[in-house]
Amino acid sequence: MVSDPGGEAEPYSLVRRQRELASLYATAKSLTALGELDAVLQSIVHHAHDLISTDFTYLSLVGADGRLSARASEGTISASFLAACIPADVGLGGKVLASRSPHWVHDYAATTLIHHDPDFDRLVDAEGLVALLGVPLVIRGEAVGALFAADRCERSFQADEIALLSAFADHAAVALDNARLYEASRTALQELQIAYRKIEQHVAVMERAQAIHEALTGVVLEGGTPGDVAQLLADQLGGSVTLLDRTGADLVRRHSASNPCRTPSEIDLADAVEKAHRSGRCTNSVDTAGIAHSVASIQAGDSHLGALAWSREEVADHGAPDDTDLRTLERATHILGLLILKERAVAEASERLSGELLTELMVGSPGISPAQRARTQARNIDADRLDLVLVADSPAVSSTDLSRHLHDIARDRSGLAGEHLGRATMILHSVDDERTVEEVHRQLRRTLGGPVVVIGERVVHHDWARAFSLAGRCGAVVRGIGHTDLGATTGRYALYAMVFDTERVHELDRFISDSIGPLLEYDERRGTDLVDTLSAYYDHHANVAATARALYVHVNTLLKRLDRASSVLDLDWRHEYDLELRLGLRLHQLRAIAAAPSQP
Repeated sequence: MVSDPGGEAEPYSLVRRQRELASLYATAKSLTALGELDAVLQSIVHHAHDLISTDFTYLSLVGADGRLSARASEGTISASFLAACIPADVGLGGKVLASRSPHWVHDYAATTLIHHDPDFDRLVDAEGLVALLGVPLVIRGEAVGALFAADRCERSFQADEIALLSAFADHAAVALDNARLYEASRTALQELQIAYRKIEQHVAVMERAQAIHEALTGVVLEGGTPGDVAQLLADQLGGSVTLLDRTGADLVRRHSASNPCRTPSEIDLADAVEKAHRSGRCTNSVDTAGIAHSVASIQAGDSHLGALAWSREEVADHGAPDDTDLRTLERATHILGLLILKERAVAEASERLSGELLTELMVGSPGISPAQRARTQARNIDADRLDLVLVADSPAVSSTDLSRHLHDIARDRSGLAGEHLGRATMILHSVDDERTVEEVHRQLRRTLGGPVVVIGERVVHHDWARAFSLAGRCGAVVRGIGHTDLGATTGRYALYAMVFDTERVHELDRFISDSIGPLLEYDERRGTDLVDTLSAYYDHHANVAATARALYVHVNTLLKRLDRASSVLDLDWRHEYDLELRLGLRLHQLRAIAAAPSQP
């Protein structure tokens, strides 16, 4: 029996066709169940490799840069093959993409029908690729990539193989499109979730900022102080909050109980305070110890009232401070500005009233009128106990500013302070005058950071005017004899009492007249200056050359003047040492100093 070859081939071909269709259906079904793009690409290549039964299969997609790059492979042996990336208009892939139809070559390296890419040709040689079939992946009319089946020997591809790979590519394109849509949807969902979380965080931050603002407003309405505002900020923001005055000195410093940080120094904050003042906005810096500082200037119109500094431990992964926290800090400066202006107005009113009362007592003394007693009692001050007058003077501070500092001390000691006749003055009760004057001097010295002279005089029979006069004139004498930084009562300088006690002026006049009277009369009558010449001579320890230099005269001129003074006084200046003469000259100088008008 002779077999019929054709009859046997047809059933085999039909069985194979059914198997391929079943496999294609199963593959398409499994592809639709995938979502991740990379998983879809790898599944496409895996199923195509099983269906076509070539040596290896790979898939390439067109990227955003217009180049065709391998994304998945099955059966390849070269690790570098997946790194293949060639222009989308060269090679077999270029023909497939351009025509959106299948193409194949039986020997890739030898064919002249395509434009070769040298880099890809080296990968072809390493992979052993010979025969290659490519079919397009088309999504909504656009070729987005190609699916390739390759053998390592020279061969032709049959129509049924091309049709099968093309059909599979059509299913794969749908799966690829779904995967892209799935990935885009998932990305959009993630972005939406992130945006929603940001909105939630923003709402929480805004609610927190609103709560802080309401709390700050409540502090003001309840009569709180700048210290209360600083403590509230420290508790809410963490770290420490420092209120500085317009000179940069600390006024108030508060720390968070739950999250404190190292106390910054004025040096740490100096540059940031200056930048904030210049810019009018909050500035940020980190010092050498890793402490982060945010500083906002406190302004009222064109007036600089100070600064508010927020300091906290710098954490590397936290980055810059939250803008809302910085806005909260800036908002707090507005509230602090109002509080500072309010306190300043109250203080100025208190200082003005204190100064007015002090002046009334000085002008109306001795004695206290019922109205004066009532006004002082309204300020919880017992006028009958105001038994010490102090007069302060500093070369670096005006009497007006010095009076403000005295007012702070007077408030704590139930006294009165103000500017009287151009001098910073205070009256208060004292048990130990020397100790009281020394304590006031130390307080002023610490506040001013420089020298200050404070002289006290006990009040007798409510005669504050006399006590003021004695303290003021004694202060001038003290400065005249070279003291610039001390606190003392007039009693310590009783030796000079004739100079500063106006009731002893006749004693002073008599002593000066007996000692240097003829010389004063001669100068007045002749228009000479022998008194000052002789004073300079003794001031320079009887050194003729030094005295001549100090008076800007020739030595011979000085000698002639000294001889004339000796003749007038009937005294030999070369050989006699007259203590009474020297005291007379010195007291004459000090009387002029004590009588000079004060400089406000």
